Amino acid sequence: MNVLHLVAGELDRGAARGAYWLHQALREIGVDSHILSNATNTYGDESITSLASTPVGRLKFAVAKRLGRAPVRAYRGRQRRIFNTGFDGIDFTHHPAYAAADIVHLHWINGLVRIGMLGRVTRPMVWTLRDMWPFTGGCHYAMDCQRYTEACGRCPQLRSDSEHDLTFKLLRRKQKSLPRHMRIIGISQWLSGCARRSAVFRDHEISTISNNVDTRAFTPLAKTDARHALGLSDAKKIVLVGAQDAAEFYKGFELFLDALSHLDRDSVQVVLFGGQGSAIPDTLGIQSTHLGYLSDTDALRSAYSAADVFVAPSRMDAFGKTLVEAMACETPVVCFDATGPKDIVEHRMDGYKAEPFDAADLARGIRWVVEQSPEDHASLCRLARRHAEQRFDSRVIATQYEAVYRQAIAGTSVDLPVAAGQAG
Repeated sequence: MNVLHLVAGELDRGAARGAYWLHQALREIGVDSHILSNATNTYGDESITSLASTPVGRLKFAVAKRLGRAPVRAYRGRQRRIFNTGFDGIDFTHHPAYAAADIVHLHWINGLVRIGMLGRVTRPMVWTLRDMWPFTGGCHYAMDCQRYTEACGRCPQLRSDSEHDLTFKLLRRKQKSLPRHMRIIGISQWLSGCARRSAVFRDHEISTISNNVDTRAFTPLAKTDARHALGLSDAKKIVLVGAQDAAEFYKGFELFLDALSHLDRDSVQVVLFGGQGSAIPDTLGIQSTHLGYLSDTDALRSAYSAADVFVAPSRMDAFGKTLVEAMACETPVVCFDATGPKDIVEHRMDGYKAEPFDAADLARGIRWVVEQSPEDHASLCRLARRHAEQRFDSRVIATQYEAVYRQAIAGTSVDLPVAAGQAG
């Protein structure tokens, strides 16, 4: 069985990282897995083909990206949030990797695959939804808007009053382009539920398989050693927060700041990683350290291991890979009981799920974790690691995908076991 993954973006970050780990785990369990990507770094892996490995290739993608974004620029008053048209990318059906494939697996494809050509794919196809974009008119998170369940139009993110705006046209294009034989996989019960209600995917077969983390790469370090490596004190409880861009609206950083106002400022130190847009105001009077953007696994592992608790205050998240990375490093997690993260944390067992989106309860969860006795906190940490290994390790998830591939090739229905904590 030859599986071809379509993965846009650098393979060491964001959604592409989970796809890359899955690819590696599939090969480990004996699946002939290959990646076609526009990443600039393939790590010398012959099973990865980059279409942006040359200056000419990179130029083609840069030009296509600019052209793909051109229609959005007409909406001058739009909110500055991630939005993609799906106009840019390639027709991969002419590539030799496609000719050799038994099944095609789409992941994050923005900028790599032109949405209009998916109807030409004759191979069985699986699409792992890593946010809401595949079934919206261009936004990646719809927030309170439900128009993707009908026809889009009058888009609040574009600040459009037209029923037949760009989002209406893009949604219609997806409805016409996407083949019915595609298997749809949401990385959380919440995301799968959104897909089932969508105008694009309501007639498709939709299953849920969690995102995955390489729990052999993310293992705990001795807390004292991790803190010393990062120059952190042993005197306070370390509250860690971060993401690829912690200041992104969806990540709820201002809710975290509100929660900090409910904590004892003298007993905690906040450690942040991610974009420079996130910072702790001096007016809160809480000691803080910013580690900057971390993509290296060893650096992330040190940060997670140094912390007493990891806080994920997202308003909306398709899954929450950083939560599992923290848990794999034996760090309990506090999040809101909403969207993707609610599938990950088991309340008061390996962390705390706060009432959405109550900053005071988020603070209550932080205190609940850091004020545990040393013995009870150690038990929380061990259970977090065990749950990460049992439910989210890349090899566990790869086995589930192998079953999906075989069913898709055979034309049978998907029948996946529901993991603990994922019933929806």
